[in-house]
Amino acid sequence: MATSIIQLLPDHVANQIAAGEVVQRPASVVKELMENAIDAKATDIKLIVKDAGKTLIQVIDNGQGMSVTDARLCFERHATSKIRHAEDLFDLHTKGFRGEALASIAAIAHVELKTKQDQEELGTHIIIEGSKFVTQDVAVLPKGTSFLVKNLFFNIPARRNFLKSDTVEMRHIFDEFQRIALAHPNIYFTLIHNGSEVFNLPSSNYRQRIVNVFGGKTNEKLVPISEETEIIQISGFIGKPEFAKKSRSEQFFFVNDRFIKNGYLHHAIMSAYDGLLREGNQPSYFLYLTVPPHTIDINIHPTKTEVKFDDEQALYAILRAAVKHSLGQFNVAPVLDFERDATLDTPYDYKDKEIGSPLIQVDANFNPFATETPVKKASFKTYSDGFSKRENSASWESLYVDLRQDTEEVASISFESEPVTSKLFDDSANENTFSRTYQIHKKYIVSSIKSGMLVIDQNKAHQRILYEQFLTNITVQQASSQQLLFPLELYFSHEEMAFVKELQPSLESTGFVFGTNGNDNIQISGIPIHIQESEVGIVFEELIAQLQNELPENNFSLFDGVAKSMAKSIAVKTGTYLTELEQENLVNSLFACKEPNVSPFNKPTFITISVEDIDKKFTI
Repeated sequence: MATSIIQLLPDHVANQIAAGEVVQRPASVVKELMENAIDAKATDIKLIVKDAGKTLIQVIDNGQGMSVTDARLCFERHATSKIRHAEDLFDLHTKGFRGEALASIAAIAHVELKTKQDQEELGTHIIIEGSKFVTQDVAVLPKGTSFLVKNLFFNIPARRNFLKSDTVEMRHIFDEFQRIALAHPNIYFTLIHNGSEVFNLPSSNYRQRIVNVFGGKTNEKLVPISEETEIIQISGFIGKPEFAKKSRSEQFFFVNDRFIKNGYLHHAIMSAYDGLLREGNQPSYFLYLTVPPHTIDINIHPTKTEVKFDDEQALYAILRAAVKHSLGQFNVAPVLDFERDATLDTPYDYKDKEIGSPLIQVDANFNPFATETPVKKASFKTYSDGFSKRENSASWESLYVDLRQDTEEVASISFESEPVTSKLFDDSANENTFSRTYQIHKKYIVSSIKSGMLVIDQNKAHQRILYEQFLTNITVQQASSQQLLFPLELYFSHEEMAFVKELQPSLESTGFVFGTNGNDNIQISGIPIHIQESEVGIVFEELIAQLQNELPENNFSLFDGVAKSMAKSIAVKTGTYLTELEQENLVNSLFACKEPNVSPFNKPTFITISVEDIDKKFTI
């Protein structure tokens, strides 16, 4: 008889495998616990995090709480209070409904649960370590629930090694916290990281919640949007085109108070902004969509950030039209109006005033047909200076006589001429007259070399030059800076401010001098000599956008990323005219670099064309 090779997995192993689907990183735990608190009808939720969630994640709420039985049962797999039948999956009004979150979290961490219902005198205190119940006691507790998750992945070292740096993991926690806080402005949210308060968001309306999350300057960027149809209700805000950024960090779709990502609907927004944005820029939007629950399927993605709509094409058209309408209604987009001209409107100050006749001065003695007495011919000096008023001649024929005689006088003046050499081009004059470099289409610099000619891409070459300069300055920490007469103030969101503070030592090494002036702005008093004051905001925006996508793991990667981003932002752009001296300086600086062949992003900076290749073009 053959032995069986298929066995049932023990519960603790099954829970660890399930945890891999539910809990990828600390931010996953934050999402699950905060959503449970919202489902418990909490009005005050506090999130406490240490070491980006690796050491501690605690969510405290004032919700309904749980009974003793529910407190024990919630850690079992597929245990949920949200659904009863499979049909309920298509009529969801809650967040967490899988019944696996708490079981998965308890399988890979030390969990401490404190909960109490309002009508009960005493609450329940449970401690679990790796799916094993350690203690369960009765305790005096306030109404609500406190989930404390310590030492994430303590029993799976391999998973813990895959976690990124604290900066990266904290950024993901910021993302989850922001998404939930923006979806529920009626709830008081607090976020504390390593003992310092990062967010304090009191209960408010949608607009005030957006401003509290992204900083005070956000208010002037927002344009309200509102549309209601039979299949969808749209509300929220879109950003003015002039405040568009390189990054997509301020783009939020909420469907029935749940954050989602949807490329199709994003395309509808972009098409509405068509012609209003600079190339590569992304608009901000905070859109709250309300649809009947049975018209969407939430359960198509493990993280529930993607949903499937019944009629996506109709939603696309409605959303695009609503955005265009708001942009036009609030005079953000240009509008063509052929019926009236605003320049013809009467100002309010002149509306009731009488129209006065204009004052006209007329010379009554002026007669254009009166003959004038001929005068002597004007001298050459008077004729040549152009400002002396010339007296009129007796007749029109005398004008030509004067002109002919004046020309004869001019011809009689002798000038000192240079001696004519016998050679057509003198060697010394040839060297001074002809430049060694030429600019083609304000994009390429051409220079002759012994074997043929060199064609240099001015943008990529300048990137290489600046990159090595910045990298040297950051490493040696000796960069020259130009002081600003008036400090420059820049505003950022909370997430971007945390990023700027981490980049501050590297940026100061390149020549920036700045300090923080609150939770959402910095004051810059000095900038590198390569940058103009008008470019500083663009440099910071592009730097944050580029490094947000690839957050470095160590200091060298951080320095390298800063140097690359700044070089790309500041380098001379295609279409910029360069003088002969600037061209020669660029060529000389390029070949003084350690790696002149490629740009910081591994693109070639120049190509060579040999004389033989040119000769082949002329052969028949």
